[in-house]
Amino acid sequence: MDSIDHIGIAVNSLEDAIPVFAALLRQNPSGSEEVPSEGVRVAFFGAGPGRLELLEPLAPESPVARFLDKHGQGVHHVCLATPDLEAAVSDAQAAGMVVLEPLIREGAHGTRVAFLHPRSTCGVLVELIERTG
Repeated sequence: MDSIDHIGIAVNSLEDAIPVFAALLRQNPSGSEEVPSEGVRVAFFGAGPGRLELLEPLAPESPVARFLDKHGQGVHHVCLATPDLEAAVSDAQAAGMVVLEPLIREGAHGTRVAFLHPRSTCGVLVELIERTG
């Protein structure tokens, strides 16, 4: 892995959460978009490594909605950048980590991502994101 790409924070409402983080970070998000493969609407703060991603569920049966029901608002995942997602997924599996299905899927901004189950990563949902260029 190259670096921490972003930290994902599950929120009940982007409308309510964006002003909080805009005030804390003294900047507005770079916009928002829907990620149908994950059933969320997201907004990113910052650029480059170390960004914050706010995630609002689009439906009550989405994974983020289930997370909110169980844990409430808060840190949802840590995303690590890699130049080769297939190799990172293969390495994770070889190390005994559980990769969630589908193994590789489309993420925000047209990226390719994979998720590692928290039970195999010390209780933290880990997203792997392929960064090119």
